[in-house]
Amino acid sequence: MPERAAFLTEPREVAPRRAPAERVRDWNEIYLPFAEGQLRRQASRCMDCGVPFCHSGCPLTNLIPDWNELVRDGKWREAVRMLHSTNNFPEFTGRICPAPCEASCVLGINTPAVTIKQIEKTIIDRAFEEGFVQPEPPAVRTGKRVAIVGSGPAGLAAAQQLARAGHSVTVFEKSDRIGGLLRYGIPNFKMEKRLIDRRLEQMRAEGVEFRTGVHVGVNVPAEELRAGHDAVLLAGGAEQPRDLRAPGREMTGIHFAMEFLPQQNRVCEGDAVPGQILATGKHVVIIGGGDTGADCLGTCHRQGALSVTQFELLPQPPEERSPSTPWPLWPMQLRYEGAHQEGGKRDWSVSTTSFTGDEMGRVRELHAARVDAKLNPVPGTEFSVEAGLVLLAMGFTGPVKRGLIEQLGIGLDARGNVATDGDHMSNVAGVFAAGDMRRGQSLVVWAITEGRHAAAGIDRYLIGKTG
Repeated sequence: MPERAAFLTEPREVAPRRAPAERVRDWNEIYLPFAEGQLRRQASRCMDCGVPFCHSGCPLTNLIPDWNELVRDGKWREAVRMLHSTNNFPEFTGRICPAPCEASCVLGINTPAVTIKQIEKTIIDRAFEEGFVQPEPPAVRTGKRVAIVGSGPAGLAAAQQLARAGHSVTVFEKSDRIGGLLRYGIPNFKMEKRLIDRRLEQMRAEGVEFRTGVHVGVNVPAEELRAGHDAVLLAGGAEQPRDLRAPGREMTGIHFAMEFLPQQNRVCEGDAVPGQILATGKHVVIIGGGDTGADCLGTCHRQGALSVTQFELLPQPPEERSPSTPWPLWPMQLRYEGAHQEGGKRDWSVSTTSFTGDEMGRVRELHAARVDAKLNPVPGTEFSVEAGLVLLAMGFTGPVKRGLIEQLGIGLDARGNVATDGDHMSNVAGVFAAGDMRRGQSLVVWAITEGRHAAAGIDRYLIGKTG
């Protein structure tokens, strides 16, 4: 058994990645297996600290020290039970969450933090392999019917919680497959879609019904859905992309990231995508330096781009935690995704000023300038780069208002998101909201948290209490 005070002797280790030259030739996940002995030693680095700040760093308040100790002792069945007590889908968070828990780990004050994310991922993957994850249908049905609009992590988390509480739950998804951005926004090299499918199999066995191709507010009136259910949860995400207002924006070859990424995911699912937006043989510029920009970067590498440049408006963050974000806050610092290892150029403090193209209206150059700390253009710093494809990955401004929200008369907050009370209910009785639609663009761990909280609010609304 690894020693309890291994934080004094064991260095931090993370799972190795496949070589960049190898992994850019396929769409499989980039991480290699992590030996059990190594992982148990990593779990033993958890300090058993008096006040585990990782709890507050994690929106789900995962019981991290508890399952670290269980992993250290090789108690995998007990570990996944502990993990599932707060998190419906650790196979998602263990892959695509940026791990705010690690940023607030007490050990991280002066040494590298515990590898919480790797431990979480291994617990759930092993649990599925060994058959520990089984359907948990309710013993009693309430007779209440709940409609959930949107099948991303918020909608799925709420659906599972409500089904286990005994309600009849139907999830409506406008796309042809369930999963929302997990399915069509996150590239396969970050999270393979078989992980969604195996979880959906469990949820179907628990009584959740899934209906695809139903765009509520477009091909199904919102009131029709409301009339047939005792409660409705809006979990459609923040799908309104932030646009770039610059001369030449209308040219062919300039696309939102969420036009580009879903198409490749569909191809990975085996679909034919006529007229697919491709980086193959092109000089690509990605505007936006966040996670979505990195997803575009990795996708461009795999499609065979000639070059990829990623521009960010804000200044380059420091390599180490900024003094402005001391522990246990989420640190302002430079981060490297797997895609950055694979190639491409990153540049900061750059503002796009215009685009120019050929006689056919196709983009050929991006024109930009450096900006100062107040984001004002610096005279004399103008420059241009070749661009046959431009991808806009600048985030989202909130939920789409036309259709569902307008039809139901849903009230909005100052940021344009759905306004709710403490139980996640909107101004319309029986209509609730969760995830990015209520919170704004955020993390998968927040989406699951929102879904669980909304489910508790719906349960109270339907039967006067919640389990």
